[in-house]
Amino acid sequence: MDKNTKNRTLSFAIETYGCQMNKYDSEIVAGILVAEGYKNCHDLTVADILLINTCSVRDHAEKRALGRIHSLIHWKEEVPHRKLGIIGCMAQRMGETLLQRNPFLDFVVGPDDYRRLPEILTDGQCGTRIQTRLCSEEVYNSIVPHRKLGVTGWVAIMRGCNNFCSYCIVPYIRGQERSRRADEILREIERMAEQGFVEIVLLGQNVNSYNDGQYRFSDLLKSVGCVPKIQRIRFMTSHPKDLSEDLLEVMADNKKVCHHIHLPAQSGSNQILSKMNRGYTREKYLELVQRARTYVPDVAITTDILVGFPGETESDFLDTYTLIQKVRFDDAFMYRYSPREGTKAAQLKNELPEEEKLNRLRRIIKLQREISLQKKQDMIGRRFEVLAEGASKQSSEEWMGKTSTNHVVIFPKNNLPLGQPTEVLIKELRGSTLWGTPQNTENFTGQLKSRSKPCGS
Repeated sequence: MDKNTKNRTLSFAIETYGCQMNKYDSEIVAGILVAEGYKNCHDLTVADILLINTCSVRDHAEKRALGRIHSLIHWKEEVPHRKLGIIGCMAQRMGETLLQRNPFLDFVVGPDDYRRLPEILTDGQCGTRIQTRLCSEEVYNSIVPHRKLGVTGWVAIMRGCNNFCSYCIVPYIRGQERSRRADEILREIERMAEQGFVEIVLLGQNVNSYNDGQYRFSDLLKSVGCVPKIQRIRFMTSHPKDLSEDLLEVMADNKKVCHHIHLPAQSGSNQILSKMNRGYTREKYLELVQRARTYVPDVAITTDILVGFPGETESDFLDTYTLIQKVRFDDAFMYRYSPREGTKAAQLKNELPEEEKLNRLRRIIKLQREISLQKKQDMIGRRFEVLAEGASKQSSEEWMGKTSTNHVVIFPKNNLPLGQPTEVLIKELRGSTLWGTPQNTENFTGQLKSRSKPCGS
């Protein structure tokens, strides 16, 4: 660093793009730097160091990040001592290319090398400009993430992926699957509970395949459910080929585990699923959905849908369209195929014209919006447990919260504390947002306690 900065505490800010795992990784990075004496100022206008945590899963995400990086040349020029680094998946995937295209960058660091950041930032170490090794085991044990306190917190339980879906870059930039030890995860969650977090979201590229040698994912869920003060547990993402009956049994038995599964289908065509290397068929996926709804009748199922995969015919697309009609997802993330350099799908021929991809995407978005709206309309007049997560964007007198099924509900505060599960009567649907009124919360709280099974049962 510049000599003018040596006698004061250096500050940093992190901008995060992409998924919840990236957000959690930013908390890991902040924890590493705070432990080394840096100050998290959350404000790039005054920060000495700015880190851009990037995503490479889709072409659009990379283009957004590249545009943002290019715009920061003026930030660097204004104050010579500032350091600008790119971290995350784009750093891992593009490495030297990022530095060549943006010579004002100081360094790029991939997801497995964040422990190196303090030494890279030390005087004379920015010559080590690229750190992008991939590790075969967890590298962030003992790191305490630096989180903004609140109701909901993320916890990574595993990293990497072994599935190698033909369109996906993740295994190449996140490495092979490795599960954190359950005792380490539980210690982190216990600390979070003491800090006031009441809802935990367990993260992994494929949480269903979690296995630390002693605990499977269902075992881990049971143990997290026994942590005092934690009231809700969510998880993502689940791969259909690994969705187990053990997991569904825990969801059915433990009321702390939210009744929501994000289960990416990607396609409804067996031909396309095979080309994608997804490891299941349309029929198997429908069987899993039926099994989930048998164990947990009110379960909400959300999904990812990809259209325009190379070679996708109109018939293949209609198989996806009818899958959406049949399953009736609560919501879906829908996107068109874009080639990712280094994946097997990028080598396939018969890529569809962009216009046709967009047309198919519009058709499924219209269908899913109609289904999502109808499902929300069906909730009107019913009562749901809603966890208040923060103030509504429309009014400081209202809470925004979510049901166990991950539906957002707005309701009057009525002196109800943040982070308290509250019984809410759904009164109406305004646009696509549910609105309700709190009911008798004193009796409801007692009912919640009596419904939960004791640990070990």
